Amino acid sequence: MSDVLGSGRWTRRDLLKGVGVVGSAVLGSMLLAACRGGEPTPTPSQPAMASPTARTAAMPTPMATPAGPSKYAGETLNLMIIQPHVVAGRIMAEEFKSAYGVTVNVAAVPYDQVQAKATLDVQSGANQFDIFDYWYITVGALARDGILEDLTDFIEKDPEIDPGDFIPSIFDTYTLYEGRRYGLPYDGDTHVLFYNVELFQKYNLRAPTTWEEYLQAAKTITEGEKKSGIYGCAVMGAKVPIIICSSYSNRLGGFGGRYLDDQGRPLLTSPEAIAAAEALLEVAPYALPTPLETAFEQALPAFLQGQAAMMEFWTDLGVYSEDPSQSKVMGKWDVVQMPVGGGNQQPRPSLNAGFAFGVSTGSKKKELAREFIKFATSKEMHRKLLTTTGSGIDPTRRSGLESNEYKTFAPKVQRAAAAALSGAFPWPTIPEAPELMTVLADELALMLQGAKTPQQALADAQAAWERILRS
Repeated sequence: MSDVLGSGRWTRRDLLKGVGVVGSAVLGSMLLAACRGGEPTPTPSQPAMASPTARTAAMPTPMATPAGPSKYAGETLNLMIIQPHVVAGRIMAEEFKSAYGVTVNVAAVPYDQVQAKATLDVQSGANQFDIFDYWYITVGALARDGILEDLTDFIEKDPEIDPGDFIPSIFDTYTLYEGRRYGLPYDGDTHVLFYNVELFQKYNLRAPTTWEEYLQAAKTITEGEKKSGIYGCAVMGAKVPIIICSSYSNRLGGFGGRYLDDQGRPLLTSPEAIAAAEALLEVAPYALPTPLETAFEQALPAFLQGQAAMMEFWTDLGVYSEDPSQSKVMGKWDVVQMPVGGGNQQPRPSLNAGFAFGVSTGSKKKELAREFIKFATSKEMHRKLLTTTGSGIDPTRRSGLESNEYKTFAPKVQRAAAAALSGAFPWPTIPEAPELMTVLADELALMLQGAKTPQQALADAQAAWERILRS
């Protein structure tokens, strides 16, 4: 989106381009509901999944109310949040009202529209919202286009925020643009590899540590179980950046690659990048049919019903897997780090998704908005959300990740998240990042269709990235 909104005003062409870049698909708010704990709207062909909020889980005790009357009592804030985060947003709003006497109106927006709607809200002069929920790869675009308030001084001057408690691989990635900070993280996301222990034992397999072992395990199980409707893996390849690019990023990190070099030049034709694409294509014949039509709403039930032996997914799949209302793999699953490949020996999971809160530059209540995001991303609130079934929130703070409450609530997931987040690598966060990842998603989809080889698809993506970054 190098030329979108750069002039500070919208045209019809810019708006359509902005929406297309951010979304590029019709999956809308359903895309992240599994990894974020939201409640997807079922399609006519898909039965509704059990509501996460309907599950029984010990709710943490209410957060303490600050002593004395709040100077903000009676005020109102408007929060724009993605649909899959509505459960968490409502919890935050309720707690903030209890503590400060402030009403927070939580407005849900489809995931694929949040960047465009936030931008339009400010640049049109409507200024309806005080706080925006943003996907971390859009921080550069939102900061450049004047949508997010610079929070650097606020963060540095308030010791209660304790920025040193944020997980290092997350804090800078989610908040920095040109040396300034534009938000505070509240949901950290990386993939780990879940597998069906029962199926692996049946075929005398061990959890894969390399992508070659992953391929062989998928092949073995698919060839042995396909007639029963069971496949070796579920590969999410739907043509949406956060879906297909997550699957590719897992392999790119595993082979030791990255998207841009230290000078910001694309690396999509590197040996590591090509090996990652080849690994994705090679496993497709042994995956749940078909990867191009597989997003979370196909992959998640397949794993929970025992129809997919492996799945790369966000860490909170572990909570779903132990939910008796929708899982047939309770006690039959385990989780390990993402495999490695080539000459790389160190797991490097990718930061797939991940969200932060920022203050709108158009807000008339910026001080109060800052207080809300401080509250919503605090240590106490983070621990509460981590241990609330259905919140969909994954670790962003070390104090939450390492807390006894989280270790008790989801022990396997806690161990996997701790290992994954220690060395996770990020997607680009420059202003052009949403457009770059949309281009890559398109090319990877053509590769999975058989229309292009991995080399052709990445060469074309590399050329497109170079054009975008020159413009």
